[in-house]
Amino acid sequence: MWAAGPARVLAWAITMAFAALSFPHALAEPIEPTALAAPGLSPDRRLELEARRYADSVRLAALDPGPAKSPASASLSAEPYGRIALPAPEGELWRKWRQVEREIRTEAAVLARCRADPGDCPSAAARRFLAIIEAGQARRGRARLGEINRAINLSIRPMSDLAQYGVPDLWTSPLATLAAGAGDCEDYAIAKYVALREAGLERRDLRLLVVRDRKLRDDHAVVAARLDGRWLVLDNRRLLLLEDLQLTQYLQMFEIDDAGVKRLVPRETLHGSATIEPAASPAAAGSDPAPGAH
Repeated sequence: MWAAGPARVLAWAITMAFAALSFPHALAEPIEPTALAAPGLSPDRRLELEARRYADSVRLAALDPGPAKSPASASLSAEPYGRIALPAPEGELWRKWRQVEREIRTEAAVLARCRADPGDCPSAAARRFLAIIEAGQARRGRARLGEINRAINLSIRPMSDLAQYGVPDLWTSPLATLAAGAGDCEDYAIAKYVALREAGLERRDLRLLVVRDRKLRDDHAVVAARLDGRWLVLDNRRLLLLEDLQLTQYLQMFEIDDAGVKRLVPRETLHGSATIEPAASPAAAGSDPAPGAH
């Protein structure tokens, strides 16, 4: 049995002290209540219900990148979780992303018209989205991320695509999601991704992530935003902003940005110090849908 000698106790204490200094407070600055919250349910109750939803899990995770290492420097890396991003093969994720990109470009013209002449704005969803963007622009740093995370979370009711559209998985653009008032995890994530871009965050500091939640055993989508060299995660399951390495239940699989869809793999894979991962199967890269309504 392991015995805690003085040297081991001292090493443990130093490790704990370093870890405590490595992670700042997770909360963003306080944010005033907005009129975006849907009536009937408190924000905490809505998020609790969202986290407990168990729709049919999507089988995107045929690719298993393996658990991420947790060095303190990983959050300072070019990609979330200290991983390496490699081009993903053509498949369902590419198809869904290209479709929603086209819709986002179409909606950009609507947003431009509404900015130029709010009185002539034809879309209530566009007015609401612009209000969220402007509230984010009024803040800086972590508070900007927290404002947009909170506003989007409270603007959309959690609902599976099967219940809403009668199909297993459908990615929707921000204005379409806000007009419907409901969506699943990737709809929240897409809306946050676009809102943060519009609010002035550099595109190189934004990623849309597809992960596997090992606790809930389902696939999930979130946004990662880099601030002061560290990646913070905007998640529809919580109002807190946590660093990527604090969310240890998430197994990182894919990221999406302006360059398209990429696989996330551990650095050890490329350096030959870990077991090489299996290549993406047809289920991961081809015909299966991406995250469900969680």
